[in-house]
Amino acid sequence: MDKLIYTAMTGANAAANRQAVLSNNLANVSTNGFRAELSTYRAVPVRGDGSTTRVMALEATPGFSDIPGSPQRTGRAMDAMTTGNSWFAVQGLDGTEAYTRNGSFEVDSEGTIKTNNGYTVFSDGSAPLTAPAGAEVTLGSDGTLSAKVGNQPPTGIGRLKLATPTADDPLKRGDDGLFRTTSTEPMPNDTNARLQLGVIEGSNVNAIETMVGMIQTARQFEAQTRLMQTAEQDDRSAAQLLSMQG
Repeated sequence: MDKLIYTAMTGANAAANRQAVLSNNLANVSTNGFRAELSTYRAVPVRGDGSTTRVMALEATPGFSDIPGSPQRTGRAMDAMTTGNSWFAVQGLDGTEAYTRNGSFEVDSEGTIKTNNGYTVFSDGSAPLTAPAGAEVTLGSDGTLSAKVGNQPPTGIGRLKLATPTADDPLKRGDDGLFRTTSTEPMPNDTNARLQLGVIEGSNVNAIETMVGMIQTARQFEAQTRLMQTAEQDDRSAAQLLSMQG
């Protein structure tokens, strides 16, 4: 019976993990620039003496969906959506350079350019961008930032770092929700990247598809738990038969 119990247990654990991924995706259906996390599983035979007939389910996460989210027009001068596959460079909480598709920017009380969720935005020189106190900041389609103080003409204060990942060093999601290269090395600035102004990229999560997946996964989990209960009942029945013969 241990073969059935072990197989059903790993299947239930895989379903529980997939449910957690789907729940997180659904919770971020309204998060700017969010990329849906994908999850898959594969059957792996257990190697070792007495274990060759057992199989376990292992998670094999392929990463995230790279389908762009739907554009949402806001009309704000500090909102932008990257065209193509370029990403905004920001400073993660650990101090390293990370990447996001969230293009909603603002200026804090100290003049630092940040995303609307608090991450410091990097310039094309991988340094934080700052604006003069009380300045009106505008954004150009090439990522150039201009600041206007009072009646003075606008002056350039820098350019956003826009980076495009390559197949040789793809991006992966971190625990903080930001993306970094697989090699952990910063990507170079892409001078050809352009922005669509007054628009932000929404989440690419399909709410209906995700909810259907959650229902399907819940049923899979229930099926696995019923198999474990069946194995337990069969074990009890076998024990009773053996005791009667003894």
